[in-house]
Amino acid sequence: MDPTTPHAPFDGLESLWLQVAGTLCNVRCTHCFISCGPGEDRLKMMKMGQVEAALAEARDLGVREIYFTGGEPFLHPQMLEILALSLRDFPTTVLTNGMLILERTAAELAGLQCGSRYSLEIRVSLEDTDPDRNDAVRGAGSFARAVRGLKNLETEGLLPIVTVSEILIDPAPRRSRAEAEAAEAGHEARRLSAYERFAEFLRGLGVRRPRIKFIPVFAMGALTEAAAPPLLSPEMLEGYDTSLLQCSSSRMVAEDGVYACPILVGEAGARMSGSGIAETLRPTSLYHSACTTCHLTGMTCRNF
Repeated sequence: MDPTTPHAPFDGLESLWLQVAGTLCNVRCTHCFISCGPGEDRLKMMKMGQVEAALAEARDLGVREIYFTGGEPFLHPQMLEILALSLRDFPTTVLTNGMLILERTAAELAGLQCGSRYSLEIRVSLEDTDPDRNDAVRGAGSFARAVRGLKNLETEGLLPIVTVSEILIDPAPRRSRAEAEAAEAGHEARRLSAYERFAEFLRGLGVRRPRIKFIPVFAMGALTEAAAPPLLSPEMLEGYDTSLLQCSSSRMVAEDGVYACPILVGEAGARMSGSGIAETLRPTSLYHSACTTCHLTGMTCRNF
């Protein structure tokens, strides 16, 4: 690897992610950064023993919060059992497309929340408030099923967080800091307009307190042909607070090892260990164009 590649210092492990469903998903989104989908098994589903070991090590290391993702986490046959285990010790979040959250599932999730001293957050992905525009990205019928899941969560008192990728808001890549700053005013205006549109839509569904998180699009995975921003250089990080980079305080556990961050799960260059988390608590290489996207946009996969 190029010795001039910058690194993010490690500031302490605050959040741990588990790629519990691997790359298996019930939809195939046009912008998925790790190319998940039906029948995709490049990253295998985690075994229960692996999840238990990761949570035990996280407890020993003083991790503050746990996130579960996939693929689609609710395809894991033991997902509710996994959440019950996590909620014994951690605030817990699940990232889902919401399509598998039936009334019974939502009720069981509410029961887990009521039985824990820690919070359970459910983040549901939705691309647009228009069914056709949403389904053009996520697949036919995905809008109706996701909305059903949102309604079921709200009925049970689990206020969902709706995650919106910016593929339909501002898809143009930012190739430099100057370009990013030049476009910021227009971009923020479009984001504010989208936020207001989503908030109004969610209130119309009966969601009492709309919570919406926007995330940028990454030129990787299903979008490998998209123009990627340049790689980070030491000069680009001069005066920059590297604690803003998620890899300075989080790690991702998958079936085949531990990675620097959720965005780069499955990338050989981001794999830091074949098993244990403790050996990954060191500076991480900012070698990928996704690192530039996080740097330019302030991206974090966490809930805030």
